[in-house]
Amino acid sequence: MKTDNRPLADQMRPNTIDDVVGQRQLLGENGLVRRMVENGKLSNLILWGPPGCGKTTIARALANSVDMDFVPMSAVFAGTADIKKTMEAAKLRRDIGRNTLLFIDEIHRFNKTQQDTLLPYLEDGTVVFMGATTENPSFNLNNALLSRCHVGVLQPLDTEDLAVLMTRAEDFLNKKLPLDAQARIHMAEMADGDARFLLNTVEYLINANFKGALSPDELDKAVQKRAPMSDKSGDEHYNLISAVHKSLRASDTDAALYWTGRMMTSGQDPMYLFRRLTRFAMEDVGLADPNALQMAISAWQAYERMGSPEGDLALTQLVIYLGTAPKSTANYRAQKAAYAAARENGSLMPPKNILNAPTKMMRELGYGAGYVYEPDTASGFSGQNCFPESMPRQKFYVPIERGFEREIKKRVEYWDGLREKLNSKK
Repeated sequence: MKTDNRPLADQMRPNTIDDVVGQRQLLGENGLVRRMVENGKLSNLILWGPPGCGKTTIARALANSVDMDFVPMSAVFAGTADIKKTMEAAKLRRDIGRNTLLFIDEIHRFNKTQQDTLLPYLEDGTVVFMGATTENPSFNLNNALLSRCHVGVLQPLDTEDLAVLMTRAEDFLNKKLPLDAQARIHMAEMADGDARFLLNTVEYLINANFKGALSPDELDKAVQKRAPMSDKSGDEHYNLISAVHKSLRASDTDAALYWTGRMMTSGQDPMYLFRRLTRFAMEDVGLADPNALQMAISAWQAYERMGSPEGDLALTQLVIYLGTAPKSTANYRAQKAAYAAARENGSLMPPKNILNAPTKMMRELGYGAGYVYEPDTASGFSGQNCFPESMPRQKFYVPIERGFEREIKKRVEYWDGLREKLNSKK
């Protein structure tokens, strides 16, 4: 048994990229990182990915692969003074022929000034810079820094990769995990792509001296499951709500239920979900199913009155309703077109025939002249012009042949035809 007190994940950290598990898109043939090693020259690099996917491991392995001094730093604790001190040390190493790979974890935590402090050192080659982040670099890093770096996107490790790590850990510790075959698979699934969580769990299980092999249910009782990844306000928050929205738009109700479940089980605010789903009812379902908006409001109110867990069923019911509803963006497109026309022709007066004339002077000016009271006509429709007199007639709302809008389309086409017929007689 190893006696090193460091966490198992740190003890087992690979020395070369050939030993890194997963991330084939970067480390495989023609991958960005693989090409750097084969060329023997590293470039500034941002490693973007979820926790436990190997960002620090890859950076260390790269430094070893090209024989550079690896200098780690955490943006959580470091400041501008630490950056300058580190750079001065790197210059001294360069003077004696040693190159430095500066690795900054959580680089998105640096503010603009701290990020800008790095720029001259990247320009003159004092260090090769590598930053790790769980946040979208395009939102959280300065353009000046991004323009000087490649971005490598890392993915959560898959179940097969995690199973390889479990076997490696057993070989490293020279001891078998107390798990049956199904529990081994279950443990890899529990890790949810996070190698660090997996290796910490391996270390715990091997040191806990369980009697016999644990089943999946026994493993659940023995180990706290990894909390689903969700930051409630950052990338993962917006990724999940985007997945809900796009699944509903595709009428993939089961997928929408899954992504909704992901949001709810990771502690997202239900009120945010209801607000977005109500927006969906108006924007993506619209008048193809006028009941969708009422369903959204009713489900929202039910949740507010009942709370969780009882009110969770209202959310599920709403997702199912919206996922199976006919879809139409005619309402949304009509709004955009009408607002654009209003901005372009925002100073035109309404035609006088549809203006009220409460005073004698206004009547003398022609206000209300020629107005036709629609209910008094034989057809309930007069065809009178309601656009500004100097503005050509516009078509904003174009209903589609789906759901209730099929009926609306018939009405609109009937009125359009009747309007054309009536106006041709004038």
